[in-house]
Amino acid sequence: MVDGLATEDVGSQRWSPSRGDLALPALTLDEAAFGANRDLFLNWCRSAGVAVAPHAKTPMSPELARSLRAAGAWGTTVANIQQAAVLLASGERRLLLANEIGGLAAGRRLGALLSAYPDVDFHAFADSPVAVAALAEAARIAGRSELSVLVELGAGRAGARDPVAVAATIAAVLGAERLVLGGVATYEGAAATSDAEATMRAIATLLERTVETFALVRATAPRRPLIISAGGSAYFDIVARALAPVAQADGNAIVLLRSGALFFADHGIYARAFADIDRRGGLLVDGLHHSAAKSFRPALTLWAEVLSRPEAGLAIAGFGMRDVSFDQGLPLPLRVFRDGVEQQELAAQLAVTRLNDQHAFLSVAPEAALAVGDIIAFGISHPCTCLDRWRVVLGLDADGVVTRAFPTQFG
Repeated sequence: MVDGLATEDVGSQRWSPSRGDLALPALTLDEAAFGANRDLFLNWCRSAGVAVAPHAKTPMSPELARSLRAAGAWGTTVANIQQAAVLLASGERRLLLANEIGGLAAGRRLGALLSAYPDVDFHAFADSPVAVAALAEAARIAGRSELSVLVELGAGRAGARDPVAVAATIAAVLGAERLVLGGVATYEGAAATSDAEATMRAIATLLERTVETFALVRATAPRRPLIISAGGSAYFDIVARALAPVAQADGNAIVLLRSGALFFADHGIYARAFADIDRRGGLLVDGLHHSAAKSFRPALTLWAEVLSRPEAGLAIAGFGMRDVSFDQGLPLPLRVFRDGVEQQELAAQLAVTRLNDQHAFLSVAPEAALAVGDIIAFGISHPCTCLDRWRVVLGLDADGVVTRAFPTQFG
């Protein structure tokens, strides 16, 4: 429901958040920007010799996951059993569970889920014999003859840390009934630090370990198609350069990225990440160079109303920590509207300084004529921790009019 309307009826209302036609705050998705980001990245993947299973944890919207797969994505990535249940119920049939699931109780839960979907092409991570045992239990409960396990290498998060752990995990899969080695996986973003040079060294080391582990897995399964999975939304170019040649030389493997946030982009952490990609050479698509920073377009906007001007230099807007991400930077004022008319240059005189649960504190330049009732469009930083605050995201067309509602299914 949105303002008392069923989600399927929202588009017919022709609401515009800039006019205050709907209750604020609201989070909107620029559908043209999302589509352009999708097409750019899928074309880049094709040119780079990699595939992508977009991470559904970012929007947890079955409709958006389905749209990415329909456009050419390999499948969908999930982070846990609950997310897998949502995507399976919505019709997805190729899932990568990019995480360990837990112990035997989790294995029984996963097995019960998979038993209802015998046709799903399913792959999960393991970094220890204990994790392998949980997946073996899932396969047993589900009655599957084979369940694909990717050996996860890690730095900073989950994942086998050394050759001993890798060897033990591989041996456990080989010794388990109903399990097969499906490849290797890692997450390079977990190796990142505040030191850019140290980050590059750590990622290079992690990818080298991944290649070495892939060779071990291949030796046990000389003819099986294998997956090499890595790649979030910040270092996917490095991953492709390191791993695509390995898969190509193997001839029976794919590099599977798991990027999700980049389809939404932002005005903060990913804007900075895209600038870093440009410093590393940008994006090469069909022999043509593209600027990541200029090509990926922020698709999410938070809309809120000015509630109070209690003192000079301060405004209170009607949103807060319950409504927007703040872990990777505060929202950025982009545009200001009064009675549906944009107030030119006014947004540049504003800055969000802090958030309460449902209030945003804005510093206001002395000359700025910001008034109670003005509506502000904000850019966000970090889509993953913004989208999960919303049960419905509103799609906008090029005229800023709501075209439809995208329900989300978090937790």
